[in-house]
Amino acid sequence: GEERAASIHHHRLLLGAEYSRTDQLSHVLAQHDQSLIMAHQKVALVTAGSAGLGACIAKALVRDGMRVVINYSSNTSRADALIAELQNSVKESETNTSDYFIAVKADMGDRDSVKRLVEETYQKMGRIDVVVSNAGWTKMRDFLNLDDGVYEEDWDRCFQINVKSHLWLFHAARPYLHETEGAFVTTASVAGIKPSGSSLPYAVTKAAQIHLVKSLAVIAAPKIRVNAVAPGVLLTEWGLSFPEEKLKAVKEQNRLKRFATVEDVARQVLTFAQSSSMTGQVAIIDAGFSL
Repeated sequence: GEERAASIHHHRLLLGAEYSRTDQLSHVLAQHDQSLIMAHQKVALVTAGSAGLGACIAKALVRDGMRVVINYSSNTSRADALIAELQNSVKESETNTSDYFIAVKADMGDRDSVKRLVEETYQKMGRIDVVVSNAGWTKMRDFLNLDDGVYEEDWDRCFQINVKSHLWLFHAARPYLHETEGAFVTTASVAGIKPSGSSLPYAVTKAAQIHLVKSLAVIAAPKIRVNAVAPGVLLTEWGLSFPEEKLKAVKEQNRLKRFATVEDVARQVLTFAQSSSMTGQVAIIDAGFSL
């Protein structure tokens, strides 16, 4: 009886070890499958991506099945909250989403910081397919008052963020986008189309940004597509900082008698990311303000 009991116990140990090895093998295979999936899953980098339009764009790209890197400048808790939201949005269909979405702090007004952002994105994600260059800067001034449009610091900062930061980002990301035949999309403004907006330096630098996009599209072809969205006033945290009378006037000028939405702009960014036939284009999403 004791020998039989010992034999049964021995067999149970062997079976337990076998099940343990099977579990381990299943775990390794699952990790391998996940690695393969991630290696082939597109990666998007969204600058100024923790709130407003940037966050809405990030969500649209995630819904399209992309892994996303969110860049932010200062508000870590807000960026972390968005990352958690993105992870929760896909948890039901994926086994582990901790490596799918990350937030990276970087100053888009500093070229070295921009370069580090791109390098970290590539190191952590293994590829870059889409870059959404969403950073912008302005200071509220009276557009029609010339004395309000000649502040050197306004011009310098607007040119640095609204033009040069997009060039720096494209230059840093170009080798990786070339590998994937990817897309570079910038957020311009209707102020760069129609003389208007928060300030004279803002309008002029947004027009320069639009021409930069067309120039980069020529330089980057045939491997990389470069496009821009040019929204009108959006009711984001930034848009709501306009004086109420200014918002009312803009809404009245909009042919559709309403404001464009961040969701509509995000959908257009996604279209640019997906389309293999569009480059050098500027999509004006302004509810008819520029007409």
